Amino acid sequence: MGIPVIDFHIHPIYYDYYRESTLEWIKKLQSPQSWDEFYTKNSDPAYFADYLKRCGVDYAVIMADHTPIVNGMCSNEYVLNFCKDYKELIPFASINPYMTSNLAVELKRLINKGFRGIKFYPTYQYFYVNEPLLYPLYTCAQDLQIPVLFHTGTSVFKGARLKYGDPIYLDDLAVDFPELKIVMVHSGRGTWYDLAVSLCRLHQNIHMEVAGLPPQKLLDYFPELEKVADQVIFGSDWPGVLDIGENINTIKQLDLRKDTKLKILGGNASQLLGLN
Repeated sequence: MGIPVIDFHIHPIYYDYYRESTLEWIKKLQSPQSWDEFYTKNSDPAYFADYLKRCGVDYAVIMADHTPIVNGMCSNEYVLNFCKDYKELIPFASINPYMTSNLAVELKRLINKGFRGIKFYPTYQYFYVNEPLLYPLYTCAQDLQIPVLFHTGTSVFKGARLKYGDPIYLDDLAVDFPELKIVMVHSGRGTWYDLAVSLCRLHQNIHMEVAGLPPQKLLDYFPELEKVADQVIFGSDWPGVLDIGENINTIKQLDLRKDTKLKILGGNASQLLGLN
């Protein structure tokens, strides 16, 4: 069996509720003839799993979202149920530090229910990733050897606060938790591209995930991409992208070594997820 293609960053189309700026942005980007039809089809896991297959995706990380101030709410329970009958759909939980009393206990509960990792949204949840409040959870995640994703960089949605998206605070985590699987979502998008690469070169346990970045621009943003080839992960950020398959094909055409492309499109993610 060859190296699988893994999309490490997908949001369900269904949310318990959307904030207005997020929903309007998705509608404008996708521009479906019928939003209701688009929404209904993609809320069906069978339809969505088939869509991923047609795009050339073997596995996809499906993420919950507890960001009521900025994006809205997509519950952990919904994501787990969406993924339960499809081995190619890998559920990742969301925890809002301000909505959970015991973070480590909650993480263990979620992993025991079937989640394979967790994503934090600091720019939407308003916290710095190196706050001591989170250290018991990081200890637990390191022990469990699960990936922990952090949104970094800019956001187009109203209410996001850029200061919390600075990847520099991941340096503390990498030092204090050298075995923690840290994933830098969006790779410092828009402001901290050089810092993202520097962090990867300093810390082998930090990974750059490139969702939300035009794939044809990756070598403009990261001229030294080959030097961190073992730490770069593909993600689409669907529904924030029109065609996942087109993004995959664009990466295949980049002026990179063949083995680097295979690592980006699935090899590195496969190791993080323990699919090998």
